[in-house]
Amino acid sequence: MLFFFYNSVYAHHGVASLGTIGLEGPGAPIETSSSATLPEGKFLGYLKLDYAKFKKYTPQRDDETESYAFWIYGLGYGLKPYLSMYIFVPYYTKKLEDNSFNTSGFADISLMAVLGFKYDEGFILVPETESLDDLMDWHFTIYGGVTIPTGDPNIKDRDGDIDPGMSLGFGKPTIIAGYTATKQFTEDLTFIFDTSYMKFFEYEYNDGTKYQFGDEFRINTAVTYKAFSSYKDNFRLDLNFELNYLYLGKDKKNGKGLEATGGNILYTVYGFRAYYNNVSVGFGVKLPSWTDLNEEDLQQGAEGKEKYRIIFTFSTLF
Repeated sequence: MLFFFYNSVYAHHGVASLGTIGLEGPGAPIETSSSATLPEGKFLGYLKLDYAKFKKYTPQRDDETESYAFWIYGLGYGLKPYLSMYIFVPYYTKKLEDNSFNTSGFADISLMAVLGFKYDEGFILVPETESLDDLMDWHFTIYGGVTIPTGDPNIKDRDGDIDPGMSLGFGKPTIIAGYTATKQFTEDLTFIFDTSYMKFFEYEYNDGTKYQFGDEFRINTAVTYKAFSSYKDNFRLDLNFELNYLYLGKDKKNGKGLEATGGNILYTVYGFRAYYNNVSVGFGVKLPSWTDLNEEDLQQGAEGKEKYRIIFTFSTLF
């Protein structure tokens, strides 16, 4: 039995990460993409909540960012043992401390494809079935996707101004491409590597402003440990530890780089994932452990300025 996990959502938008896992075989982390595909002819239903609570720097109740809550609804399908397709529908809630500008609604839909292959005396596409020994081989994926601008990018605050960071869409499609590698070193211990790049394009808002979010580059690593399993009861519990590096380019307004945007962030993720029959539940805490942000003192409410992020996932195969 296999499960699919869609991860992870950042401060102003969501990004897909992909992976599957069974009661036996490699582990799947919380935020890093693993190198597995869905079984041919099977669907995967998915729900995720990513809740971000931000640090605040003024004692008064003002317009500092309070929290973001990102819900992700997903559906995956295995076209071939080595090829999986996904659609994700995000729902965002963004809240300021003084409630002067809160937004809530469906954001840009995203489509994703994953091609899986492995190394077994040469590179081959993932076969229909694999033994436990085969699952110990190095597995890889290349993946790519695009967002469709279905969310509203032109939401206005009470003064009639548009803030792109509080919007529900980018106005233009975005493109993501990535690569993963997964190795199960022992029956219980799995290492996962994932890197990806996301490209944004300039969009002209209804007020005439031209805005482009900074491109994103990620390098993620993870270790999962199977702490307990009972094949009789169809139950498994994994512990997860991850390091997620994120480079953010500067946002641009009318063609010029914006102050207090972009920089480098290293997140640490602690979590677990439990499996029962064809259902999986995951939980994690994500913390910014190191940051090097541009004009860092001015970036309240941005990536790297969270107190914490709480991540919950639920998925089922059918």
